[in-house]
Parts: sequence; structure tokens; C-alpha cells
Amino acid sequence: MARVVSLFLPLWPTDRIRKRLGADAPAPDAPLALVGREGRRRVVLSVDLAARKAGVRPGTPVAKAQALYPDLIIMDADQEGDRTGLEKLALWFQQRIAPLVAVDAPDGLVLDTTGADHLHGGEPAMLAEMVRRLREAGITAKAVVADTLGAAHALARYGRARTLVVPAGKTAAAIADLPIEALRLPDSMIEGLRALGVATIAPLAAMPRAPLALRFGPDVARRLDQAYGRISEAILPVRPVDPVTVSRNFAEPIGAAETIARYIGKLVPPLCQGLEERGQGARRLDLVLHRVDSRTEAIRIATATPVRDVKRLTRLLCEKIETIDPGFGIERMVLTATLAKPIAPRQKISSLIAEEEPDVSDLIDTLANRVGHHSLYRFAPVESDVPERSFCRVPALAPDDQKDWPHHWPRPTRLLPRPEPIETMAVLPDHPPVFFVWRGIRRRVKCADGPERVFGEWWQGDAELTTVRDYFRLEDTSGERFWVYRSGDGEHGETGSQGWFLHGIFG
Repeated sequence: MARVVSLFLPLWPTDRIRKRLGADAPAPDAPLALVGREGRRRVVLSVDLAARKAGVRPGTPVAKAQALYPDLIIMDADQEGDRTGLEKLALWFQQRIAPLVAVDAPDGLVLDTTGADHLHGGEPAMLAEMVRRLREAGITAKAVVADTLGAAHALARYGRARTLVVPAGKTAAAIADLPIEALRLPDSMIEGLRALGVATIAPLAAMPRAPLALRFGPDVARRLDQAYGRISEAILPVRPVDPVTVSRNFAEPIGAAETIARYIGKLVPPLCQGLEERGQGARRLDLVLHRVDSRTEAIRIATATPVRDVKRLTRLLCEKIETIDPGFGIERMVLTATLAKPIAPRQKISSLIAEEEPDVSDLIDTLANRVGHHSLYRFAPVESDVPERSFCRVPALAPDDQKDWPHHWPRPTRLLPRPEPIETMAVLPDHPPVFFVWRGIRRRVKCADGPERVFGEWWQGDAELTTVRDYFRLEDTSGERFWVYRSGDGEHGETGSQGWFLHGIFG
């Protein structure tokens, strides 16, 4: 007998937005509503648990929701992103739970787990593991397994249990007391059935079919039969998209670098053609060379942006030919775009209107494939007052997030990997040093500016609740400028060690 799992994600749109925003997401207890358009009206489409407790409901006009709930956080809904996210989640479960997984839009998945539960310790353990993994990822979920998709779907959305296993053959008893809304009928039919005094599934199933079909059409009987398992309901599983791959077999093994380069030049054009048909560009290419002694050699290149330029990809691959050991010869070459991303169309800008921004991605790719992509990066600002936390490493061509460092106080061009202790003397707690000794050299201060007080970030830990730093810009008698700070406010021991440190050098 078939066993079907319905995985219900009641807060999927808001959970996905929070997961995507990461540290910039609203607080978990802050009411959040996602809005969109229904005709000409802007209405609430999805709400999180906090907004639901406050009384906000989907379908409420945005102006009314904002007037009634001033603390409500309003963000634009992304229904296409929600659908794409469900498909990605379905592929994830397909690789780990069961081979047949389908999207149950707009807020769930369906898994055919027939014969697969024993691989996960039985059905109760399997459902608990699914819900646990999603909870750890910040996604609220309920899971029900039953004999039919209709029954599992109904119990997941209208049952109270977070996980539920319906024993085989007990479907009718499990869904008998559920409301008729659980049958996935249109709202007009629900209203008509309730006008007849029918509120739950059991009384509806006991009614004669002919009058129901005459008044409501065949949908009521069809949904009942699907829920009870009298007729089957197809599950259309998601299918992973195969990567673009081209290959070449050789009647006579090859081994010379020039020959390998020539055939790379013949493989790249059809690969780029396949990428163009999908509207994609390669971010990573793998070239696998099968030797006659059954061993394989492989080279990999990566690009900072999606690329399908034949000359550029050919050159990057050929630069790594020297790493190949052909052995007694290569009999097959396979080139695969293991990572491909959509290429956004770009409009050609006339030089009479504005200067076109130079494209340095080719240079970035060349350098990164020689020294490694982790060795090529740039710094991006992070919202933090603590200097060593105010930046992070990002890929060389990562998009600009429009953040910038504060300009109200100058920052040194060179920040030391870690602050280095110095010996110094200051007249009063809020005065700059008169001199300091760094790395054995005594420097007399000619002029100074400060202090700039920086407080610890209390949310990082209890140790930073009272932490204070006072930063000074110093210039010595030789004209060199330094950025130093005192750990503490100079008076209270709980604010820091009161020691002095050199943290940066101005250019």
C-alpha cells in the first residue's frame, strides 16, 4: 500500500524572507506582513506568527493593517521566489528522504515514501527528523503520513499534531472530524455545503452522491474518493536539471599538450551553445580526461561572473593543461558546466551618453584560477562600531550592497591584524599620550586628536556590556600618524584593562 507524506509549511513566505535576509531580518517577535496586489488594491498576502497573534490576516488592505497595527513591519511579497524556493527544497528532500517529491504550492511538499521509511528508522522517526531539520533552518513545519495524498494534506493543515502517522487502512476514521475545507474544494462550494448544514467530512461522505453532483458538480465526489483512496491522485515529482555536458571519444589516444588544447577548443563552442539555449553562463567548468589505463585526470576553472565567451573559457582551460598527466594516452574527454547561472541581458550604452564601466572580470578570472579564488577578494563594510568587525571579505566581483564606512571619524588605511600593546604616558584620562613606545622605538607625540569613544557590542556577549575604548589619532615628530586606543575609560576597571594599544597606521 502506498504511503504519502504531506509536509506543510504554514509560514513559508515569511520564514523564507527571514532566512534570506539573515542578520538584516526583523526580530523573530516582530510582527511581519508580506504584501502584494490583488487587482488595484495592495493587500496582505502572508503574515508570520507574531502578526497573526496581533490579529493581522491575509486579505487585509495594507492601509487598514498599518492603521490598526502601527508596529507591523511591511515588506513586499515575492511569490515567484517562494515557488522557486519550494522547488529547491523539494530537490533537497529528494536527495535525502525519498525519490518522489513534488511541490504542493503555495505552502507545502508531497513525498511518496512507500518503502523508504525503513531507511530513516521508521515513519515516526522520519517525520520527526524532517520537522527538526526544517526547524533548525528557521522554517516552521508540520508533517503527516497517510495512505493517500488527500488525507495527508487535510491532516497536515487542519490537524493539531506537529507530526502524525495514520496507520494503514485507518484513513476514514482519521479524517472524519476534519472540516470540509480540508478537501481542497473552492470557496463557493464550501459556502454552499455549509448552507446545507454540512461542516465536517464524515456527514458529507454519508450523503447521496447524485444530489451532490447535481448541485455542485463532480468535484465533491472526486475529492472524497481521492481522500479515501478510491481513486488515485498523481504525484508529479520535481526533476533536477541536468548540467550542460559535451564529450569527445578518440579512436587513437592523445597525449600532446597541443592536441589536448585543440580538442578543448572544439568542446567549448557546443558547450557555450547549450548554455545560450538555457540563457545561462558558466560559473564553473570541469574537464575530465579518461586515460587508456582506466585512470582519470581532471581540471577545473571557475569564473567570477556567468560566462559563455568561447575564447575566454578556452584560454582558461588551456592554461591548466600543464597540470594534466596523460599517461599512455587519453581516449575520452568530457566537459561539464557543473555550475551555471542565468545571464542578465545588458544594454549597450552609447559613449555619447556615458562612459561604459570597464570590464575587469576577465582579469579577475585569470588571476583567480592561478592563485585560487579564496586568495582574491575585496573588503566590504559591515555595520559595526568595533573596527575589527566593521569589514568582511567578499568575492572580488560581488555586488555592492550600498553600505559604506562612517565618515564622521577618519579611519587608518592600514589596520593591524590584531592590536599591539604599547608603552605610553597620558596626563589625564581624557588626554592623548605624550609619547609611546612601539616595537622598541620611542616616539614623541607632536599633535593628537580624540578621544573617539567606542562601546562594546552587548549582543555579542556579557563581557562586552561595559567594554569601552578611547581612540586617538597621533602624529609623531617625524610626521608619521598612528591610531591608538586605551582599553577602558581611564577611571573604572570594569570598562577595560586601561592598557594602551596601537591598532592602525595612517597612510
